[in-house]
Formats: sequence, structure tokens, C-alpha cells
Amino acid sequence: MTPARTLLGAALGLAIAVTAGAATPPAEIASPRSNLRYDFDYPDLNYGTARASNAIEKLQQRMDAGEVRLKNEPPRGYLDSLLKALQIDPSSQVLIYSKTSLQTDFIDPATPRAVYFNDHTYVASVHGSPFIEISTVDPALGVMFYHLVSDPQKPARFGRETGRCLSCHDTYSMLGGGTPRVVVTSAPVIQSDGTPPMETSGTTTDRSPIAERWGGWYVTGHTGNQKHLGNLPLDDPRRPPPGPLSSAPRNIMSVAKLFDTSTYLRDTSDVVALMVLEHQTNVQNLMTRAMFKSRTALRRVSGDAPEPQRWQDLPAALQKSFVPLAEPLAQALLMEDVVGLAEPMRSSSGYDRWFQQQGPRDAEGRSLRDLDLGDRVFRYPLSYLLYSEAFDALPPFFKDYVYTRIERSVHERDLSAQELAARRTAAAILAATKPDFAAHAQRAGQVPSAADGG
Repeated sequence: MTPARTLLGAALGLAIAVTAGAATPPAEIASPRSNLRYDFDYPDLNYGTARASNAIEKLQQRMDAGEVRLKNEPPRGYLDSLLKALQIDPSSQVLIYSKTSLQTDFIDPATPRAVYFNDHTYVASVHGSPFIEISTVDPALGVMFYHLVSDPQKPARFGRETGRCLSCHDTYSMLGGGTPRVVVTSAPVIQSDGTPPMETSGTTTDRSPIAERWGGWYVTGHTGNQKHLGNLPLDDPRRPPPGPLSSAPRNIMSVAKLFDTSTYLRDTSDVVALMVLEHQTNVQNLMTRAMFKSRTALRRVSGDAPEPQRWQDLPAALQKSFVPLAEPLAQALLMEDVVGLAEPMRSSSGYDRWFQQQGPRDAEGRSLRDLDLGDRVFRYPLSYLLYSEAFDALPPFFKDYVYTRIERSVHERDLSAQELAARRTAAAILAATKPDFAAHAQRAGQVPSAADGG
């Protein structure tokens, strides 16, 4: 397992820091004059002070206008109404019991941290904590962090975080040249209170072996005989993972027998939601990195000149320097080298149904959200995040690079007939549901047919 750069980034990139003593909510207002490292490394972005336009900022505007009112109700405070306002379904709930958050004093195997998410926003709540943690993807600023204090005596208001969150949720821990990120971390624990050892922790994506995933997480749903690190603290620190896996509860549909779930929205920590989460966060981190790095470099080279629309219009030197940004993103969106499933998996919460209902679909009813869950997670090897605002906000030459890679992928000779058919179907679905890709393919003379594939 790849060692974690920082253990404190575990669970979902929502934590702020691990501190001794009781957790206290961070400051609610970002400084109007930022000393944030990003504002030195990427001065044109103004990450610390720029006006954001993401799901949380838009919700705050609706709250200020009186259009939405969050209700603070026991036992979960603002959580229920917040999820409803953000259109996040409770079936997305995943539970982590490793002590890998600012809220360490509230987290243990009997009171795990609950995480809920949709395509762009993540909400984390721990029973008894004074605040809810939130991260969201801003089209212009990348991953951003917020909190909501659970005080029934004060109006609900989101606080923007530009400091302590980023000491953990940055690719280089704010040492310079880093970018903000959301992460899913596997942190197997060695004590019954949920404390994990640093050396066994690592960030996981859809390319990580199943056997190395979900340490410190509860996992519900059918996973067959596939080994993973979920559902069990390690009792013996001398026993390396996956030593105790034979006694870990697997293929369970509920965690109600493992701890009291009465204060949680669901009694599940859905394995399908976890796998979607690992794909989604990886792609979003790559998009944030591409946006941060390329726009800053382009400004230094080209000044105020308009951004090139096509990859080939970039200066050769920039093309060379941007390939390490563009190619990993293209590979992630094409789901290249993702880990397949050794056995079929099945959802426990209904998340699979909710996720697939989001669309869009082509005239034949096909969608990039269609799940397989037999030998792979997704039916078609092309990410639904191509529809996201974050992708649409990327510099146009990056979109040109990705679209060209998609068009070329349907002609790769080293693919099996089955995989090639799946890629052609995926490209056809995208052409039918995303007009700018259809226009790009037409200009390139690579128009995918709706009859292609299977």
C-alpha cells in the first residue's frame, strides 16, 4: 500500500487537523487579505479571497434571500435539511471509524463519521460534534472547504476555510506547488478506539487493489469473497494487514448489529457508494491540478492573450509541460487501468438506483452512469464527470486534448473486441448527450454512431 503523505487527510479530504482536546469550530470568515500559499504560487486564481460560485455559495445566497431555511433538529442538527437543500441522497452515506479528522474526540467504532455526497459536494457529520464539515468543487477555484456550526441560537451560515484544511488536503501539505484535493484514504486501525497507524495508511482511487481499500471504514453490501480492509479494527499491532480479514464481517447489508445506528440517517455504509467515491475524487483532484498549474503557467508565458482553444495552438514548450497534467486526466476519464471486480458486488442502501437515475441518457436510454457491478463498476469506460461544471470550466485546450483522446480510443488496436465495443458505445452516448463533444467529433471527422458498440 502506498504510504500516505499525511494521515490527517484521511476519510475524504474534509478534515481540518487532528488536535488534542475538544474540537472547536474554526473561524467563520476568511481573511479579506490572504497570506495563503496558493495566492503566492497561483496569484491569478486568488484562491483565498476570490468570490466563489459553487454549491455552498449558491445555497448561502438562497438562504440570505429567504428562499431556503435550514432546520436545526435533533438528533442530527442541520444535517437532514442541509442534505435536502444540496440534493444529496442519504443512500450515499458511508461511515468511517478511524480517528482521522479534526473531530477525533467524537469518532470511534461506535460513533463513526458519516459522509454524504453527490457529484460535486461532500458533507461529513459526527454525532455530538459542534459543526458539520463540507467540501465542494468550485468550477473556477477547484476544491474548497467550509463548515456549518450547529448552534440553534444563531442563523445557519457557512464559514469558508482557507487555512487549516489545506495543511492536510493539499498535494504537498502547503510546502509549495501543491493544489487542494478531496481524498479517500484507507487507514487500518490497530486499537479498538479507532486510532490508525501512519505507516499503514494510503490514499485510494479506482486503480487501488480492492484488498488495500477501506481500512477504517464500515462496508455494507455484497462483495463476495473479495478481501478488503473494511469493518474490522486490527487487534494486534504485530499482525500486518490483511491478517485478520478472515474474521472481518463481510457481505453484511446493515451495520446495526455492530453499533447503535439510531442517530444516523441509514444503517448502511454502501460499497457501491465507496467505489463511485474513489473514482470521483480522483478525477476531481486531477481537474483541479490541471486548472491550477496550466492557467498560471500560461499567464507567465502569454500574459493577457486569450487562452488557446486547441491543444495544437499551444506553444511546443507548453504542450510538453502540460502533457503530465492532461494525460493522467484523460486516462482517469477514460477509466484506463481501473481495477476490475473479481466477483459481482451489490448495493445495500439503494445508492446504485439513485446514482443511475441522475442521467443524462441518450435516445436508446443509455447513460455513462449505468453501473455494471459484475466484473467492473461502470458499464461504459467513460466518466460521467465529463458533464460536470468543473470539466466545462477547464482551459479549452485541455478539453480539446481529452476529447481527442476519447475519439482516438474507439480505434485502439490493442483492445479486445468487447472493450472496443464498450468504448464506441461510451463515445456515442457522450456525442448524443454533450453537444460540444459532438461538435468536436464532427470537426475531427470522428462522429460516433449511436449504433456502435453494444
